[in-house]
Amino acid sequence: MPFAVYMIGFLLFMAIVVWAAVVVGVPQLYITIAALVLLVVGGLVGLARSRSRQRRPRGPY
Repeated sequence: MPFAVYMIGFLLFMAIVVWAAVVVGVPQLYITIAALVLLVVGGLVGLARSRSRQRRPRGPY
């Protein structure tokens, strides 16, 4: 899948988590730190999963 699809889904997930934290009453500083950590982790996972791998053609050598 393309990287943009992963990031859109992850941003939606992150928005729900941040909204739930606000509703529960978590301090804003903790929400900001958690959102930044989630954004970095989501970007790294998205890059790792969307990167295409080159395959060697099989044939007699």
